[in-house]
Amino acid sequence: MDNVLLSIKGAAEFLGLSVDTLRRWDKSGKLMAIRAGGKGTHRFYRKFELELFLKDPFALARSWAFSKNPYTPEEEFYCPNSSIFQGRLTKLETLLQRTKDFERDFSLITSIVGEIGNNSFDHNLGNWPDINGIFFAYDLNKRMVVLADRGLGILQTLKRVRKSLIDDKAALEVAFTEVITGRAPEDRGNGLKYVRKVVEKSSISLFFQTGDAQLEQKPHSYEIHLRKSEDNFHGCIAFIRF
Repeated sequence: MDNVLLSIKGAAEFLGLSVDTLRRWDKSGKLMAIRAGGKGTHRFYRKFELELFLKDPFALARSWAFSKNPYTPEEEFYCPNSSIFQGRLTKLETLLQRTKDFERDFSLITSIVGEIGNNSFDHNLGNWPDINGIFFAYDLNKRMVVLADRGLGILQTLKRVRKSLIDDKAALEVAFTEVITGRAPEDRGNGLKYVRKVVEKSSISLFFQTGDAQLEQKPHSYEIHLRKSEDNFHGCIAFIRF
């Protein structure tokens, strides 16, 4: 990963913005600088963070998850196994904890990201259709986290214990609303119900898709909205905003 530091002037040129705009964004928290020098008067930016700022993590995750031609994601977004995911999750937690705006919700954000990511590994172990692992990206300036996998999807996971499930929408509703006891793969349903409870009690919002079913949950609301999508894929994608 590129750890080159750019001055505020260099960062402005890289992004095609004015220095004054970057100063305003730093003050508002939209794109925070690294402070150095006497009393932190000099602003610097990591080049790789500027590159991420220019990208749309959700668009990248969706493009990868929906692709008809499987490919390995860029290394900075790819967690081929749960150990790498846990390491990057710990880094995310540390960054959230150190950022003033997220001090209150950092543990909640980390817990639901961990729940969704661990589900992907736990319930696709040895059964990945093509690409192992998950896409995991976050942008604290844009207040978002994205996770995606090219796994079996919730319908195939839950049909092992709920053979009556007929489509992705029904499976997604069960996963977020019904208590399913026992060992894996049943735990997937319980885990996503926990995610729903966290969103209800926080300023976090959630978009989740599996197959051709989409779910949205707004902050501080236990209500979920389910709908069919014209797009279909095997696997899951989650978009978390905070």
